[in-house]
Amino acid sequence: MEQADLLAQALNLTMFGMGFVFLFLTLLVFVTKLMSAIIQKLQAKSIDEPEQNNNTTTLEQEIDEETKFVIEQAIKMHRGA
Repeated sequence: MEQADLLAQALNLTMFGMGFVFLFLTLLVFVTKLMSAIIQKLQAKSIDEPEQNNNTTTLEQEIDEETKFVIEQAIKMHRGA
């Protein structure tokens, strides 16, 4: 093969590869934007609907005193205090 033919094939392969990557990344951006829009719509619907279950408990109500003490001691040990 001649030098010019090899150079033309290399240029062709380079352009094909760059084009493929560009198309893939463009598709990835659009799919990500679509997923984001879908999630935002679903989140808006869930916020608009009133909660059926009003039995919400806080973390303070769920943890008893012994568990709270053990967690505090573990944090102190981790921090080296």
